[in-house]
Amino acid sequence: MPVALYALTIAAYAIGTTEFVIVGLLPTVAADLGITLPLAGLIVSVYALGVTFGAPILTALTGRIDRKPLLLGLMVLFIVGNSLAALSPSYEMLLVARVLSAFAHGVFFSVGSTIAADLVPENRRASAIALMFMGLTVAIVTGVPLGTLIGQTFGWRATFWAVAALGIVAFAGIAVLLPSSIRKAPPASILDQVRVLGSGRLLLVFAMTALGYGGTFVAFTYLATILETITGFAASQVSLILMLYGAAIAAGNFLGGRIANRDPVKALTLLFFAQAIVLVIFTFTAVSPYVALVTLAALGFLSFANVPGLQLYVVQLAKIHRPGAVDTASALNIAAFNLGIALGAWIGGLVVASSLGLGATPWVGGIMVAGALALALWSGALDAYGHRAVLSRA
Repeated sequence: MPVALYALTIAAYAIGTTEFVIVGLLPTVAADLGITLPLAGLIVSVYALGVTFGAPILTALTGRIDRKPLLLGLMVLFIVGNSLAALSPSYEMLLVARVLSAFAHGVFFSVGSTIAADLVPENRRASAIALMFMGLTVAIVTGVPLGTLIGQTFGWRATFWAVAALGIVAFAGIAVLLPSSIRKAPPASILDQVRVLGSGRLLLVFAMTALGYGGTFVAFTYLATILETITGFAASQVSLILMLYGAAIAAGNFLGGRIANRDPVKALTLLFFAQAIVLVIFTFTAVSPYVALVTLAALGFLSFANVPGLQLYVVQLAKIHRPGAVDTASALNIAAFNLGIALGAWIGGLVVASSLGLGATPWVGGIMVAGALALALWSGALDAYGHRAVLSRA
Protein backbone atom coordinates (compact mmCIF):
# COMPACT_ATOMS: atom_id res chain seq x y z
CA MET A 1 0.00 0.00 0.00
CA PRO A 2 1.25 3.57 -0.73
CA VAL A 3 2.82 5.33 2.24
CA ALA A 4 0.26 8.14 1.87
CA LEU A 5 -2.42 5.74 3.11
CA TYR A 6 -0.64 5.49 6.44
CA ALA A 7 -0.88 9.26 6.87
CA LEU A 8 -4.64 8.93 6.56
CA THR A 9 -4.59 6.02 9.01
CA ILE A 10 -2.74 8.10 11.63
CA ALA A 11 -5.33 10.87 11.42
CA ALA A 12 -8.15 8.32 11.52
CA TYR A 13 -6.62 6.96 14.72
CA ALA A 14 -6.80 10.35 16.44
CA ILE A 15 -10.34 10.99 15.22
CA GLY A 16 -11.48 7.48 16.15
CA THR A 17 -10.17 7.89 19.68
CA THR A 18 -12.12 11.08 20.32
CA GLU A 19 -15.28 9.64 18.76
CA PHE A 20 -15.44 6.43 20.76
CA VAL A 21 -13.58 7.18 24.01
CA ILE A 22 -16.63 8.97 25.39
CA VAL A 23 -18.38 5.58 25.62
CA GLY A 24 -16.01 4.45 28.37
CA LEU A 25 -16.24 7.83 30.10
CA LEU A 26 -20.02 8.31 30.18
CA PRO A 27 -20.48 7.24 33.83
CA THR A 28 -17.55 9.48 34.87
CA VAL A 29 -18.77 12.50 32.88
CA ALA A 30 -22.34 12.07 34.14
CA ALA A 31 -21.16 11.98 37.77
CA ASP A 32 -18.80 14.97 37.37
CA LEU A 33 -21.31 17.22 35.59
CA GLY A 34 -24.28 16.08 37.68
CA ILE A 35 -26.39 14.84 34.77
CA THR A 36 -28.35 11.64 34.13
CA LEU A 37 -26.96 8.75 32.09
CA PRO A 38 -29.42 9.24 29.16
CA LEU A 39 -28.48 12.95 29.08
CA ALA A 40 -24.80 12.01 29.02
CA GLY A 41 -25.62 9.67 26.14
CA LEU A 42 -26.65 12.71 24.11
CA ILE A 43 -22.95 13.67 24.02
CA VAL A 44 -22.57 10.72 21.64
CA SER A 45 -25.65 11.73 19.63
CA VAL A 46 -24.64 15.39 19.30
CA TYR A 47 -21.17 14.47 18.04
CA ALA A 48 -22.68 12.07 15.52
CA LEU A 49 -25.18 14.69 14.34
CA GLY A 50 -22.31 17.15 13.91
CA VAL A 51 -20.67 14.69 11.55
CA THR A 52 -24.00 13.93 9.86
CA PHE A 53 -24.70 17.51 8.84
CA GLY A 54 -21.12 18.77 8.73
CA ALA A 55 -19.79 16.10 6.35
CA PRO A 56 -21.89 16.82 3.24
CA ILE A 57 -22.16 20.59 3.71
CA LEU A 58 -18.52 21.25 4.54
CA THR A 59 -17.28 18.76 1.93
CA ALA A 60 -19.23 20.70 -0.70
CA LEU A 61 -17.99 24.08 0.56
CA THR A 62 -14.35 22.93 0.58
CA GLY A 63 -14.48 21.16 -2.79
CA ARG A 64 -12.13 23.65 -4.47
CA ILE A 65 -9.44 23.51 -1.76
CA ASP A 66 -6.39 21.34 -2.47
CA ARG A 67 -6.59 18.07 -0.56
CA LYS A 68 -3.45 18.34 1.58
CA PRO A 69 -4.07 21.89 2.90
CA LEU A 70 -7.69 20.86 3.54
CA LEU A 71 -6.69 17.85 5.62
CA LEU A 72 -4.16 19.93 7.59
CA GLY A 73 -6.82 22.54 8.31
CA LEU A 74 -9.21 19.84 9.47
CA MET A 75 -6.66 18.56 11.96
CA VAL A 76 -6.22 22.09 13.35
CA LEU A 77 -9.99 22.26 13.89
CA PHE A 78 -9.85 18.83 15.53
CA ILE A 79 -7.13 19.97 17.95
CA VAL A 80 -9.09 23.11 18.86
CA GLY A 81 -12.30 21.14 19.45
CA ASN A 82 -10.69 18.64 21.80
CA SER A 83 -8.83 21.36 23.69
CA LEU A 84 -12.12 23.18 24.25
CA ALA A 85 -13.69 19.92 25.46
CA ALA A 86 -10.91 19.58 28.05
CA LEU A 87 -11.56 23.16 29.21
CA SER A 88 -15.37 22.94 29.20
CA PRO A 89 -16.86 24.24 32.48
CA SER A 90 -20.35 22.94 31.69
CA TYR A 91 -22.34 20.29 29.85
CA GLU A 92 -23.44 22.81 27.22
CA MET A 93 -19.89 23.93 26.43
CA LEU A 94 -18.81 20.30 26.16
CA LEU A 95 -21.51 19.74 23.53
CA VAL A 96 -20.28 22.75 21.51
CA ALA A 97 -16.69 21.49 21.66
CA ARG A 98 -17.78 18.04 20.51
CA VAL A 99 -19.59 19.53 17.51
CA LEU A 100 -16.40 21.34 16.41
CA SER A 101 -14.47 18.07 16.52
CA ALA A 102 -17.31 16.39 14.64
CA PHE A 103 -17.07 18.88 11.76
CA ALA A 104 -13.42 17.91 11.25
CA HIS A 105 -14.36 14.23 11.45
CA GLY A 106 -17.05 14.40 8.79
CA VAL A 107 -15.03 16.09 6.09
CA PHE A 108 -11.89 14.05 6.80
CA PHE A 109 -13.51 10.67 6.24
CA SER A 110 -15.59 11.72 3.25
CA VAL A 111 -12.55 13.14 1.44
CA GLY A 112 -10.16 10.54 2.82
CA SER A 113 -12.23 7.63 1.51
CA THR A 114 -12.05 8.88 -2.07
CA ILE A 115 -8.32 9.65 -1.76
CA ALA A 116 -7.64 6.15 -0.40
CA ALA A 117 -9.61 4.51 -3.22
CA ASP A 118 -7.76 6.51 -5.87
CA LEU A 119 -4.29 5.68 -4.53
CA VAL A 120 -4.54 1.97 -5.44
CA PRO A 121 -5.69 -0.23 -8.35
CA GLU A 122 -9.42 -0.77 -8.69
CA ASN A 123 -9.37 -4.33 -7.34
CA ARG A 124 -7.78 -3.16 -4.06
CA ARG A 125 -9.97 -0.17 -3.31
CA ALA A 126 -12.03 -1.79 -0.55
CA SER A 127 -8.80 -2.91 1.10
CA ALA A 128 -7.37 0.62 0.84
CA ILE A 129 -10.49 2.09 2.45
CA ALA A 130 -10.27 -0.64 5.11
CA LEU A 131 -6.66 0.37 5.82
CA MET A 132 -7.69 3.97 6.38
CA PHE A 133 -10.56 2.89 8.63
CA MET A 134 -8.08 0.63 10.42
CA GLY A 135 -7.05 3.83 12.20
CA LEU A 136 -10.50 3.84 13.77
CA THR A 137 -10.25 0.22 14.78
CA VAL A 138 -6.75 0.54 16.24
CA ALA A 139 -8.05 3.56 18.15
CA ILE A 140 -10.71 1.34 19.68
CA VAL A 141 -8.11 -1.34 20.50
CA THR A 142 -5.64 1.05 22.17
CA GLY A 143 -6.85 4.67 22.22
CA VAL A 144 -10.28 4.08 23.75
CA PRO A 145 -9.12 1.73 26.56
CA LEU A 146 -6.15 3.98 27.37
CA GLY A 147 -8.36 7.07 27.20
CA THR A 148 -10.86 5.41 29.52
CA LEU A 149 -8.10 4.49 31.95
CA ILE A 150 -6.71 8.05 31.85
CA GLY A 151 -10.19 9.43 32.48
CA GLN A 152 -10.83 7.11 35.40
CA THR A 153 -7.42 7.91 36.92
CA PHE A 154 -6.91 11.62 36.22
CA GLY A 155 -10.40 12.79 35.25
CA TRP A 156 -12.18 12.84 31.90
CA ARG A 157 -10.68 16.23 30.95
CA ALA A 158 -7.20 14.68 30.88
CA THR A 159 -8.45 12.27 28.23
CA PHE A 160 -9.39 15.12 25.90
CA TRP A 161 -5.99 16.76 26.42
CA ALA A 162 -4.39 13.48 25.40
CA VAL A 163 -6.60 13.31 22.29
CA ALA A 164 -5.62 16.88 21.36
CA ALA A 165 -1.99 15.74 21.54
CA LEU A 166 -2.85 12.86 19.19
CA GLY A 167 -4.23 15.47 16.80
CA ILE A 168 -0.86 17.22 16.75
CA VAL A 169 0.83 13.91 15.86
CA ALA A 170 -1.72 13.35 13.08
CA PHE A 171 -1.11 16.88 11.73
CA ALA A 172 2.61 16.10 11.53
CA GLY A 173 1.93 12.77 9.82
CA ILE A 174 -0.17 14.36 7.10
CA ALA A 175 2.37 17.17 6.61
CA VAL A 176 5.24 14.69 6.16
CA LEU A 177 3.70 11.62 4.48
CA LEU A 178 0.93 12.92 2.23
CA PRO A 179 2.08 14.18 -1.18
CA SER A 180 1.11 17.68 -2.22
CA SER A 181 -0.03 16.59 -5.68
CA ILE A 182 -3.15 14.62 -4.77
CA ARG A 183 -5.76 14.23 -7.49
CA LYS A 184 -8.83 16.30 -6.76
CA ALA A 185 -12.18 15.46 -8.24
CA PRO A 186 -13.92 18.43 -9.92
CA PRO A 187 -16.19 20.14 -7.36
CA ALA A 188 -19.77 18.98 -7.70
CA SER A 189 -22.29 21.60 -8.75
CA ILE A 190 -25.12 22.49 -6.39
CA LEU A 191 -27.49 20.65 -8.72
CA ASP A 192 -25.33 17.51 -8.64
CA GLN A 193 -25.23 17.63 -4.85
CA VAL A 194 -29.01 17.89 -4.61
CA ARG A 195 -29.42 15.14 -7.20
CA VAL A 196 -27.50 12.71 -4.95
CA LEU A 197 -30.36 12.96 -2.48
CA GLY A 198 -32.75 12.42 -5.36
CA SER A 199 -31.26 9.03 -6.24
CA GLY A 200 -33.41 6.27 -4.82
CA ARG A 201 -30.58 3.76 -5.20
CA LEU A 202 -28.20 5.87 -3.11
CA LEU A 203 -30.85 6.73 -0.53
CA LEU A 204 -31.45 3.02 -0.09
CA VAL A 205 -27.77 2.44 0.75
CA PHE A 206 -27.65 5.49 3.04
CA ALA A 207 -30.57 4.02 5.00
CA MET A 208 -28.81 0.63 5.04
CA THR A 209 -25.70 2.30 6.46
CA ALA A 210 -27.60 4.18 9.17
CA LEU A 211 -29.54 1.13 10.38
CA GLY A 212 -26.75 -1.43 10.03
CA TYR A 213 -24.02 0.61 11.66
CA GLY A 214 -26.26 2.43 14.12
CA GLY A 215 -27.99 -0.66 15.48
CA THR A 216 -24.96 -1.67 17.53
CA PHE A 217 -24.83 1.77 19.18
CA VAL A 218 -28.15 1.25 20.92
CA ALA A 219 -26.20 -0.98 23.31
CA PHE A 220 -22.59 0.12 22.66
CA THR A 221 -23.26 3.68 23.86
CA TYR A 222 -24.08 2.28 27.30
CA LEU A 223 -21.62 -0.62 27.21
CA ALA A 224 -19.59 0.58 30.20
CA THR A 225 -22.74 0.76 32.31
CA ILE A 226 -23.96 -2.64 31.03
CA LEU A 227 -20.64 -4.22 31.98
CA GLU A 228 -20.66 -2.66 35.44
CA THR A 229 -24.31 -3.01 36.46
CA ILE A 230 -25.56 -6.09 34.56
CA THR A 231 -22.47 -8.22 33.96
CA GLY A 232 -20.84 -7.28 37.26
CA PHE A 233 -17.39 -6.13 36.16
CA ALA A 234 -15.52 -3.52 38.19
CA ALA A 235 -15.06 -0.08 36.62
CA SER A 236 -11.29 -0.70 36.49
CA GLN A 237 -11.88 -3.76 34.27
CA VAL A 238 -13.91 -1.91 31.64
CA SER A 239 -10.86 -0.50 29.85
CA LEU A 240 -9.45 -4.03 29.42
CA ILE A 241 -12.76 -5.30 28.05
CA LEU A 242 -12.89 -2.38 25.61
CA MET A 243 -9.45 -3.48 24.42
CA LEU A 244 -10.82 -6.97 23.67
CA TYR A 245 -13.79 -5.43 21.89
CA GLY A 246 -11.49 -3.20 19.88
CA ALA A 247 -9.26 -6.10 18.85
CA ALA A 248 -12.33 -7.89 17.51
CA ILE A 249 -13.32 -4.73 15.62
CA ALA A 250 -9.86 -4.53 14.05
CA ALA A 251 -10.13 -8.11 12.83
CA GLY A 252 -13.62 -7.47 11.47
CA ASN A 253 -12.58 -4.33 9.63
CA PHE A 254 -9.58 -6.05 8.02
CA LEU A 255 -11.46 -9.16 6.92
CA GLY A 256 -14.56 -7.16 6.01
CA GLY A 257 -12.57 -5.24 3.41
CA ARG A 258 -11.36 -8.45 1.81
CA ILE A 259 -14.81 -10.03 1.86
CA ALA A 260 -16.37 -6.99 0.19
CA ASN A 261 -13.82 -6.50 -2.59
CA ARG A 262 -15.70 -8.60 -5.16
CA ASP A 263 -19.37 -8.40 -4.18
CA PRO A 264 -20.07 -5.83 -1.44
CA VAL A 265 -23.85 -6.26 -1.30
CA LYS A 266 -23.62 -10.03 -0.88
CA ALA A 267 -21.05 -9.57 1.89
CA LEU A 268 -23.24 -6.98 3.60
CA THR A 269 -26.25 -9.29 3.54
CA LEU A 270 -24.35 -12.02 5.37
CA LEU A 271 -22.76 -9.62 7.85
CA PHE A 272 -26.03 -7.89 8.76
CA PHE A 273 -27.74 -11.23 9.35
CA ALA A 274 -25.00 -12.38 11.72
CA GLN A 275 -24.85 -8.99 13.46
CA ALA A 276 -28.58 -8.96 14.22
CA ILE A 277 -28.43 -12.48 15.65
CA VAL A 278 -25.45 -11.70 17.90
CA LEU A 279 -27.12 -8.55 19.27
CA VAL A 280 -30.16 -10.57 20.32
CA ILE A 281 -27.90 -13.21 21.88
CA PHE A 282 -26.08 -10.52 23.90
CA THR A 283 -29.38 -9.70 25.60
CA PHE A 284 -29.20 -13.08 27.32
CA THR A 285 -25.43 -13.47 27.74
CA ALA A 286 -24.82 -10.04 29.31
CA VAL A 287 -25.52 -11.47 32.78
CA SER A 288 -22.68 -14.01 32.55
CA PRO A 289 -19.16 -12.51 32.55
CA TYR A 290 -17.40 -15.19 30.51
CA VAL A 291 -20.14 -15.75 27.95
CA ALA A 292 -20.65 -11.99 27.65
CA LEU A 293 -16.99 -11.56 26.67
CA VAL A 294 -17.32 -14.13 23.89
CA THR A 295 -20.49 -12.46 22.62
CA LEU A 296 -18.86 -9.02 22.72
CA ALA A 297 -15.91 -10.30 20.70
CA ALA A 298 -18.31 -11.57 18.02
CA LEU A 299 -20.26 -8.30 18.10
CA GLY A 300 -17.10 -6.24 17.80
CA PHE A 301 -16.00 -8.24 14.78
CA LEU A 302 -19.33 -7.79 13.01
CA SER A 303 -19.98 -4.15 13.89
CA PHE A 304 -17.04 -2.89 11.79
CA ALA A 305 -16.79 -5.64 9.19
CA ASN A 306 -19.53 -3.92 7.20
CA VAL A 307 -17.82 -0.48 7.05
CA PRO A 308 -15.52 -0.98 4.02
CA GLY A 309 -18.28 -2.72 2.05
CA LEU A 310 -20.81 0.03 2.74
CA GLN A 311 -18.40 2.78 1.70
CA LEU A 312 -17.25 0.93 -1.42
CA TYR A 313 -20.84 0.13 -2.42
CA VAL A 314 -21.82 3.80 -2.25
CA VAL A 315 -18.83 4.85 -4.36
CA GLN A 316 -19.66 2.15 -6.94
CA LEU A 317 -23.32 3.19 -7.18
CA ALA A 318 -22.47 6.91 -7.25
CA LYS A 319 -20.20 6.38 -10.27
CA ILE A 320 -23.16 4.80 -12.06
CA HIS A 321 -26.07 6.96 -10.91
CA ARG A 322 -24.43 10.30 -9.94
CA PRO A 323 -20.95 10.37 -11.56
CA GLY A 324 -20.65 14.15 -11.11
CA ALA A 325 -20.90 13.99 -7.33
CA VAL A 326 -18.99 10.93 -6.10
CA ASP A 327 -17.30 12.91 -3.29
CA THR A 328 -20.68 14.22 -2.17
CA ALA A 329 -22.16 10.73 -2.17
CA SER A 330 -19.20 9.51 -0.12
CA ALA A 331 -19.72 12.39 2.32
CA LEU A 332 -23.41 11.59 2.64
CA ASN A 333 -22.59 7.99 3.47
CA ILE A 334 -20.22 9.18 6.22
CA ALA A 335 -23.17 11.28 7.37
CA ALA A 336 -25.34 8.16 7.30
CA PHE A 337 -22.87 6.27 9.49
CA ASN A 338 -23.09 9.03 12.07
CA LEU A 339 -26.82 9.51 11.72
CA GLY A 340 -27.01 5.84 12.66
CA ILE A 341 -24.80 6.46 15.72
CA ALA A 342 -26.97 9.42 16.76
CA LEU A 343 -30.15 7.45 16.21
CA GLY A 344 -28.80 4.39 18.01
CA ALA A 345 -27.55 6.39 21.01
CA TRP A 346 -30.85 8.31 21.21
CA ILE A 347 -32.96 5.15 20.99
CA GLY A 348 -30.70 3.53 23.56
CA GLY A 349 -31.33 6.45 25.92
CA LEU A 350 -35.08 6.07 25.45
CA VAL A 351 -34.83 2.35 26.19
CA VAL A 352 -32.72 2.94 29.31
CA ALA A 353 -35.19 5.53 30.60
CA SER A 354 -38.21 3.32 29.82
CA SER A 355 -39.65 0.32 31.64
CA LEU A 356 -37.59 -1.96 29.35
CA GLY A 357 -34.38 -0.78 30.98
CA LEU A 358 -30.70 -1.08 30.16
CA GLY A 359 -30.83 -4.82 29.51
CA ALA A 360 -33.13 -4.39 26.49
CA THR A 361 -30.74 -2.24 24.48
CA PRO A 362 -29.07 -5.16 22.63
CA TRP A 363 -32.23 -6.72 21.19
CA VAL A 364 -33.62 -3.31 20.23
CA GLY A 365 -30.38 -2.71 18.33
CA GLY A 366 -30.85 -6.11 16.68
CA ILE A 367 -34.17 -4.91 15.27
CA MET A 368 -32.42 -1.93 13.67
CA VAL A 369 -29.82 -4.18 12.04
CA ALA A 370 -32.57 -6.50 10.78
CA GLY A 371 -33.95 -3.46 8.95
CA ALA A 372 -30.55 -2.99 7.28
CA LEU A 373 -30.60 -6.67 6.27
CA ALA A 374 -33.96 -6.19 4.56
CA LEU A 375 -32.61 -3.16 2.66
CA ALA A 376 -29.49 -5.08 1.61
CA LEU A 377 -31.64 -7.86 0.14
CA TRP A 378 -33.75 -5.26 -1.67
CA SER A 379 -30.69 -3.44 -3.04
CA GLY A 380 -29.14 -6.72 -4.21
CA ALA A 381 -32.36 -7.60 -6.04
CA LEU A 382 -32.33 -4.19 -7.77
CA ASP A 383 -28.69 -4.72 -8.81
CA ALA A 384 -29.56 -8.13 -10.29
CA TYR A 385 -32.55 -6.67 -12.13
CA GLY A 386 -30.45 -3.84 -13.58
CA HIS A 387 -27.77 -6.30 -14.70
CA ARG A 388 -30.35 -8.45 -16.48
CA ALA A 389 -31.81 -5.36 -18.16
CA VAL A 390 -28.37 -4.36 -19.49
CA LEU A 391 -27.77 -7.87 -20.85
CA SER A 392 -31.15 -7.96 -22.56
CA ARG A 393 -30.44 -4.65 -24.32
CA ALA A 394 -27.06 -5.94 -25.44
